[in-house]
Amino acid sequence: MATRLCSISAAARFYSKDNEGSWFRSLFVHKVDPRKDAHSTLLSKKETSNLYKIQFHNVKPECLDAYNSLTEAVLPKLHLDEDYPCSLVGNWNTWYGEQDQAVHLWRFSGGYPALMDCMNKLKSNKEYLEFRKERSQMLLSRRNQMLLEFSFWNEPQPRAGPNIYELRTYKLKPGTMIEWGNNWARAIKYRQENQEAVGGFFSQIGELYVVHHLWAYKDLQSREETRNAAWRKRGWDENVYYTVPLVRHMESRIMIPLKISPLQ
Repeated sequence: MATRLCSISAAARFYSKDNEGSWFRSLFVHKVDPRKDAHSTLLSKKETSNLYKIQFHNVKPECLDAYNSLTEAVLPKLHLDEDYPCSLVGNWNTWYGEQDQAVHLWRFSGGYPALMDCMNKLKSNKEYLEFRKERSQMLLSRRNQMLLEFSFWNEPQPRAGPNIYELRTYKLKPGTMIEWGNNWARAIKYRQENQEAVGGFFSQIGELYVVHHLWAYKDLQSREETRNAAWRKRGWDENVYYTVPLVRHMESRIMIPLKISPLQ
């Protein structure tokens, strides 16, 4: 009997110590709130099924003019052909940032089925296949990403120029996209007065946890004045305070529209 009581007492002490340790450790363990929806569902527009593709083409310096001419001759045909469920959103050359670079933004109305429909049709488009072959001789490298648009941003619409465009790219820490979206949903109102906000996107395929914000300005001086004005608005500094720790890397490109770009 005494032996049994000793065993129970020892077990109780062990259980108490184990519980105490578990309680102590719980103070330092981040409790994850389980979600039943992907962040793409929570952050993207519900009323549209638009999918976006952004392309970055690094062009041989001596070929940039020829590349632009070839692009301006072929891409508008796809944009205007109603048989292809894709449209050009914007086309640019990078002015400040990565040099001798072209950036193209496409919209696929209908999501992934529209993307696949377009890709299958392009496989039998002889003019486009010849375009790709000729273009390949001008490129050093290329990459792309599939994007969704944030629900709280403007949908990119054609606009008259002349404008310069800034593409600000943020590479976030994994797991922080919801927090980023929650903060920017409140902050975007501080950047609407001059209609500078063009579109906001986050990656779905390609490099993940990447955010792109696209802005339009009349010139670099207008950009500086608009950005400085945001800092004078109560609440903007709070957005910066909460979102900067979420970022692993950030980059800014200043871009000039090509002649064919709907965003001028």
